[in-house]
Amino acid sequence: MIQLDQVCKSYSGRRKTTVVANNLSFVFPTDKNIGLLGRNGAGKSTLLSMIAGTVRPDSGKITRTGRISYPVGFAGSFHPDLSGAQNVRFVARIYGVDSDQLVEYVRRFAALGHHFHLPFRSYSSGMRSRLAFGVSMGIPFDMYLIDEVTSVGDANFRAKSISEFKKRTKESGAIMVSHSMPMIKAVCESGAVLEKGRLFYYEKIDRAIEHYNKLLAPKAAKSVAAKSE
Repeated sequence: MIQLDQVCKSYSGRRKTTVVANNLSFVFPTDKNIGLLGRNGAGKSTLLSMIAGTVRPDSGKITRTGRISYPVGFAGSFHPDLSGAQNVRFVARIYGVDSDQLVEYVRRFAALGHHFHLPFRSYSSGMRSRLAFGVSMGIPFDMYLIDEVTSVGDANFRAKSISEFKKRTKESGAIMVSHSMPMIKAVCESGAVLEKGRLFYYEKIDRAIEHYNKLLAPKAAKSVAAKSE
């Protein structure tokens, strides 16, 4: 279970202040795959990071039970001077899993070839995401947090990622952030829409996508009007 209790979070940019959570109280069930939707800049990744514990709310409390993953695809905790394999061993020790088994799993899954034994700082962004996704899928979590990672890589890697993700979530839950509606519909049965610091939850993912599309409609109408002028 992930419970948000009167959580508040905002951050200021150059032009405006974005409210991510406005006294937000909600319980995420851990036995479902939930698509987290919202406009660009709504704060979806920030909310995911707060759930993971890597970002603190301004106020309020977040309670977690079970083993919650870090945001899958987040590679900020990997040491730049260690190789991919060495970073995998380090993460294995943190989570108390067999390091040899995890290294072998990630080696096969991420398919980085000889780069797996080169310093992480030499990796491209795609390679970093492949490594991070492989590490996350190799560790049994009760709740997986996914942030656009399966959009990285070629078609074969995306298909492999989706297949592996579905295997893992047969016995766990997930919260997925993605702008790809086909991806969301393929792996999520429920949805939540983040809008101006409020969270709207729907048992059926189609209802969440409908809400999300309505948010985008005014922007699309403006774009069409601008092109016609």
